[in-house]
Amino acid sequence: MNNIHILDCTLRDGGYCNEWRFGLNNMKKITSGLQEAGIEVIECGFITNRISYDPDVSKFVSLSDIAGVIPSNREGKLYVAMMNYGEFNVDDLPIYDGSSIDGIRVAFHKRNLNEALDVCRKIKEKGYLVFIQAMVSLNYSDEEFLSLIRSVNSFNPYAFYIVDSFGMMKGKALTRLFYMVEHNLNDNIWIGFHSHNNMQLAYSNAQQLVSVQTNRNLIIDSSIYGMGRGAGNLNTELFIEYLNENAGKNYNLKPILVLIDEILSGFYQMNYWGYSLPNYISAAHNAHPNYAGYLDDKKTLTIEGMNDIFDMMDEEKKVSFDKVYIEELYLKYMARGQTQEEHKNELIDLLRGKRVLLIAPGKSSVEESEKIIKFIDENTIVISINHVYEAVAPHYIFISNSRRFRDLPEDKRNSCIITSNITAEGVYYQEKYKELTNQEESVFDNAGLMAIKFFMRYNVEGIYLAGFDGYSHDAAENYGSSDLAFVTRNAILDAMNVGITKVLGIYKNSVKIEFLTSQKYVHI
Repeated sequence: MNNIHILDCTLRDGGYCNEWRFGLNNMKKITSGLQEAGIEVIECGFITNRISYDPDVSKFVSLSDIAGVIPSNREGKLYVAMMNYGEFNVDDLPIYDGSSIDGIRVAFHKRNLNEALDVCRKIKEKGYLVFIQAMVSLNYSDEEFLSLIRSVNSFNPYAFYIVDSFGMMKGKALTRLFYMVEHNLNDNIWIGFHSHNNMQLAYSNAQQLVSVQTNRNLIIDSSIYGMGRGAGNLNTELFIEYLNENAGKNYNLKPILVLIDEILSGFYQMNYWGYSLPNYISAAHNAHPNYAGYLDDKKTLTIEGMNDIFDMMDEEKKVSFDKVYIEELYLKYMARGQTQEEHKNELIDLLRGKRVLLIAPGKSSVEESEKIIKFIDENTIVISINHVYEAVAPHYIFISNSRRFRDLPEDKRNSCIITSNITAEGVYYQEKYKELTNQEESVFDNAGLMAIKFFMRYNVEGIYLAGFDGYSHDAAENYGSSDLAFVTRNAILDAMNVGITKVLGIYKNSVKIEFLTSQKYVHI
């Protein structure tokens, strides 16, 4: 079955996991390794006018930049780059001379279809192979898809793709689209398939497609180790082994395994990718995976809550990620719910002139428990944040995270001070969520900062912080209990440390704030 080719998109789609910062030497190793493995089409990255050139990044400003990562002897392999519609001026594209990439993949949304196809025609006129990447194929009606195919036939590009942008295409839908393309696309145009793994279907869908009885030339996209945004892509190493065993192909697996061992596994440790419930939910709602990433990074929502936010989304907003829009939805969702201030006057009397000790679940709260116990006297009100502190019995538990509240023992809830985003009965006090947020994006609803803002309004003598350690890149170092640990991107952790420090600096102008235990990553 030599009519099946693999297009490896590691340097392009994989770049969503590391901001395309593979490093020049690694990029050269990847292209050389893929070529040695026998991969027929190798994608080098993006070409765009929207950045300044960086030799260590697989986003390129010019074709001469891309040439630097392509082996001098190509051994008959095709090298391509992707262009997002509107991000590169085709007039800047030189006439094809074989010195750089052989083809360009043009990705576009349905709303830009006509203009994008005009760009594709211009690229072909300059001598390049053109790959049509109409994103989110399932968002086209049958008539719209057939009309697209007819438009593509009019200028005869190299390949036309079925694109499962959100990783939610089932086998039946793929087969239906394939036969629509097969029966209507010009015979000499290759049919491509680009998938994502949000529902763990990339591998099975690729197998199903190559098992179809057809004489058409097929291109299947994959990436090494499945590297790609969110749930990632079809794994190159898995699929070439399948093709070797079932389709008479003769790919060399060893160079791919070496690349995983020497390069890709390191990137995976820094910023993992793969199947997750948030990515599944985004696919189930036919929504851009960045929405799932945004909500998951909050670490404040249950899966049910995340699903509720997707239910709130307008259909037309799901296709392209809009950060402002999802922030608005998140705030709207979190600000819902009721307040319960029955004990407000009691709190005012209890807290007036007292020391408030806020105990966050950082590792220092366990390692320095003796210091905490020694600090507490009759003038100290002890509050644990988002957990039950075991070394001493807190007077109250402050919780703003619905996940943490869900895990709390029932008998502790009558001493809880919670925010209004949590649905609960029988708690001691419930405050409006929006009243306790701040203006720093990375930590605007951080539980510790919300607790400080709550108690600083009660004329306390001072607020003392224990377990407010900040965040290490090593998840095991962040919490006194492994049950509370979470894993997220290092860049997010760094931004949280900066944000907490900044907000603490503002709050200390209104109330005395001191650290009781050691803090490693935040300060005042």
